Amino acid sequence: MVHYLCFMHIDIITVLPELLESPFAHSILKRAKEKNLLDIQVHSLRHWAVNEYGQVDDYQYGGGAGMVMMCEPLANAIDSLSKKIKYDEIIYMTPDGERLNQKTANTLSLKNNLLVICGHYKGIDERIREHYVTKEISIGDYVLSGGELPAAILVDTIGRLIPGVLNNETSALFDSFQDNLLAPPVYTRPVDFRGWKVPEILLSGDPKKIDEWRNELSLEKTKDRRPDLLEE
Repeated sequence: MVHYLCFMHIDIITVLPELLESPFAHSILKRAKEKNLLDIQVHSLRHWAVNEYGQVDDYQYGGGAGMVMMCEPLANAIDSLSKKIKYDEIIYMTPDGERLNQKTANTLSLKNNLLVICGHYKGIDERIREHYVTKEISIGDYVLSGGELPAAILVDTIGRLIPGVLNNETSALFDSFQDNLLAPPVYTRPVDFRGWKVPEILLSGDPKKIDEWRNELSLEKTKDRRPDLLEE
């Protein structure tokens, strides 16, 4: 049996913990937890609510539509969790954060302890961002109802990179965006389906030629679909 030294712990603060039950209960992330390679704990912000009604949001100063997540419950939640764990990063999921990419996922996968804050309503009080948050991440130039789905995406991109999580550890090395290239086409059985045939090179049994073919197609695909990646 192979023993892995790598272990990651991720805490998530949210007003809707039920939204995160399914993403972490299946497939790769489920196996990561079962192997004790990844520990994910979801915390309801209402546990630190300011009153018995579970209030965690209020109207914004200066007027304007939409509620804002309050300082007090968020600060108390972060303080409480930080007493038990020293976080490498406190991450806020927000549309105006840095765009999530593979390089960021690779970097975060090397950390041990992460805290993720899911925004909701009009976002969180700016003072939390100024005094607690160390990294702000967006999954795209659009707005969602809350940060729960982005948090799930972030955890998935990170979790699959932890050594021992994937059955074939080289699999992640050939994903799209590693080395700023899109992944080449892939094929499986049967060799001939409705007259659509697998490229002969993949049946040649020559690893060197196959690698060269894949690299060439990755480059062509990237030039065609995402030339900006080559500029980077």
